[in-house]
Amino acid sequence: MMSVAEQFLEQQMPPPVIIGAYREALEDLIPLLKDKVSMSVDVNNRQEMLKIIKSSVGTKFIKKWSDMACQIALDATTTVSVESNGRREIDIKRYAKVEKIPGGAVEDSVVLRGVMLNKDVVHPKMKRRIENPKIVLLDCSLEYKKGESQ
Repeated sequence: MMSVAEQFLEQQMPPPVIIGAYREALEDLIPLLKDKVSMSVDVNNRQEMLKIIKSSVGTKFIKKWSDMACQIALDATTTVSVESNGRREIDIKRYAKVEKIPGGAVEDSVVLRGVMLNKDVVHPKMKRRIENPKIVLLDCSLEYKKGESQ
């Protein structure tokens, strides 16, 4: 864009005039792109969305895990998407987090819906897996104080 504008700057044309010409070109280009280049996408059609994601994610680096990465990307964005006032909003920074667990393989990657708690095993009798846990959320400190006589 700057190399095209260079000849006009050399002719001492004021920058606001050049910017105005770019804006006019943009206004002419938008209807042309909408009519001839763009296509509508059904965001509820999973296969169509995976095809679009694969076109942008499918690089040589990730080729081995391309299908899995595309499915994870689609699952993650649909999990955190919120529809309000007829507008779909995807706020990945607030509602999604990528967590790497040491020792895991790439093939073990999944999207978890809800809350994930990861606790290190402290002693050998500690349970490795807890089904249907009860979780307490506290907004204060929790301390165990041993009495002097005990």
